[in-house]
Amino acid sequence: MEMEPYLFFSGNCQEALDFYKGLFGGEIGEIMRWKDAPPDMSFGPEYANRIMHAEFSSPAVKFMASDSRPTTQYGDGRISLSLNTRDASEAKRVFAALADGGNVEVPLEKAFWNALFGMLTDKFGIDWMVNCQLE
Repeated sequence: MEMEPYLFFSGNCQEALDFYKGLFGGEIGEIMRWKDAPPDMSFGPEYANRIMHAEFSSPAVKFMASDSRPTTQYGDGRISLSLNTRDASEAKRVFAALADGGNVEVPLEKAFWNALFGMLTDKFGIDWMVNCQLE
């Protein structure tokens, strides 16, 4: 068994995938668009090029993604994606990139458990925690 996060976006899934590819490296796998769905699943021409399903994988991060269905509204979630590293410069680089255009809830700072730790919501509305265990 394996757990893999599924991230939903509001019409900007392709932009988000491109951003994460630049940040984490890796590859955007199969992309299926709403125009490729059976006719009974279509939502009209304005949704044709939105992403129905995509896969992303890199050495550090793996997830599936989609532009949310126009009939589905997602609210504030109770899940954060947690990134863990032992490289402080990598933690700072990733945190800064994810924070750009987003909302920092907890700045990346030394925490009592001897780590750099920070929490934020990126510009796509995805919640992240970055933790860098210090030696």
